[in-house]
Amino acid sequence: VQLQACEGGLVQAGGSLRLTCSASGRTFSTYGMAWFRQAPGKEREFVAAISRAADSTYYAESVKGRFTISRDNAKSTVYLEMNSLKPEDTAVYYCAAVKFGFNSRWSDYDYWGQGTLVTVSS
Repeated sequence: VQLQACEGGLVQAGGSLRLTCSASGRTFSTYGMAWFRQAPGKEREFVAAISRAADSTYYAESVKGRFTISRDNAKSTVYLEMNSLKPEDTAVYYCAAVKFGFNSRWSDYDYWGQGTLVTVSS
């Protein structure tokens, strides 16, 4: 599966932004999906994940209550709705797909989008 993330953007602290990641192929619904991010000078970190049927989600503590992951299997698309953004949310965001289950370990993921920059100004 090939993943294509939309452009991120620049937003002020406290603002909102929605990221979209579209997948090619007919097998999107068979993959767990997740978003990861990597800030300058830092390691890649888990943000959120969603099960194949969208019946279960999992969030990093740092974004819980502010971010929402969702998916539309008919459109082969996964979303990340980001609210109450903080400057520390500034990072390159990546969508990723995993064939079995879904979790927070980036090394388990099989396919990656190209990354999109989100900048939150203070």
